[in-house]
Amino acid sequence: MTITALNNNTPIFIVGAARSGTTLLQYMLRSHPDISLPTSESHFFIPFYGRRDEFGDLSQVENLYSVIEQIYQAQTEFFDDDFHGIKFNVRDLALGCKEQGITSIPGIISFIFQKNATAEGKIRWGDKTPYYILHLETILDMFPNAQIIHIIRDGRDCSLSMLERKWDLRIFNTYHSAYIWDKYVVAGKKFGHKHPKSYIEIHYEDLLNQPESSIHKLCAFLKIEFNHSVINFELSDGSGKTPLLAKPLSKNNQQKWKNKMPKRQLKIFESLAGNALEQCGYKLSCNAPKIAKWEWFFNELHIRICHFYCKYLLKK
Repeated sequence: MTITALNNNTPIFIVGAARSGTTLLQYMLRSHPDISLPTSESHFFIPFYGRRDEFGDLSQVENLYSVIEQIYQAQTEFFDDDFHGIKFNVRDLALGCKEQGITSIPGIISFIFQKNATAEGKIRWGDKTPYYILHLETILDMFPNAQIIHIIRDGRDCSLSMLERKWDLRIFNTYHSAYIWDKYVVAGKKFGHKHPKSYIEIHYEDLLNQPESSIHKLCAFLKIEFNHSVINFELSDGSGKTPLLAKPLSKNNQQKWKNKMPKRQLKIFESLAGNALEQCGYKLSCNAPKIAKWEWFFNELHIRICHFYCKYLLKK
């Protein structure tokens, strides 16, 4: 089955909690001969759509030029370094939108991403921005035919990985990581329950253990032909990316929490995110985990202190 009919009206969105494997899946899918995915995260879709009434009549080329210029200025590094088809030219893109009668923010975004995909020799475009999982109803409002891929990884492994990059991710303790993981996973599953035809879940562990069957399942959902290039994906050079992307898939990168997460932290994580873990098919290690109120207070205080440090002291 080909995707000729599934063009810029059917974008692909990869979402999930931090450290769940969204970047891995991004690199795998962009290795498919028909799919274009930038190698970083857009972040601007939701903010610009929320401001859509500010930009005036987008049938006017000067307004198109203004909004496209603002989009570029908001994410210059993304367009310069992680768009691999076109060199971003505000004037040309504005004129292209004008010629095609595009008068909406989603239409502008789709035009830019599709133009980049075409320049890469690809048919279909996608995006990987994990936090869009909290805004999937808006994404579907913007792109009614969008297909959502929610990648899920055992939250306890995510927690360990989050805390290795705590100053980067601004996630400062196990309580905080459990809250974030639970929030993202629950939001995704809630959307999926409401829009099952637009949504699929892929487990990170399945990608490692049964990559071929997982990708067959994903390709069937996306209505594209299975291609081994997705499994044997083009590796990253490692610069600024997850180090594991410089290596082939490894089954060893799972269940690390069993050896590395102290019992106290396990209890904290499972007390907050235990229901979501079980809903995702992960077994709990603690029986009826529950922690004292003072521990909640201590963890909340620790988070606030760390945020204060990041916001004020690191600027000095």
